[in-house]
Amino acid sequence: MRQLSPLELRAWLDDTARVPPVLLDVREEWELERCRIDGAIWIPMRDVPRRMEELNPKAELVVICHHGVRSYHVARLLEHEGFSSVYNLATGVDGWARQVDPTMQTY
Repeated sequence: MRQLSPLELRAWLDDTARVPPVLLDVREEWELERCRIDGAIWIPMRDVPRRMEELNPKAELVVICHHGVRSYHVARLLEHEGFSSVYNLATGVDGWARQVDPTMQTY
């Protein structure tokens, strides 16, 4: 599993020559209500083991949480289950708000 900074993710999303990654937000619903990265799908961390069949194991997948800890654990699980291209958003949505989108609410 690779670590991806918010600035690297922004560059990837802006690069029209690359296929955009699947963004998987694993935070709790109350967190998602405060802020989110547009286009992310939501599966809470606790539900990932029983819902991972909803994800394409061959897609490039960026896992997102608040600071990058829960997403790190989910990314490791997905790799263990055979997902071939998994990234952890280091510093999570907090880092995204601070480095990419200063209008995003933080908590």
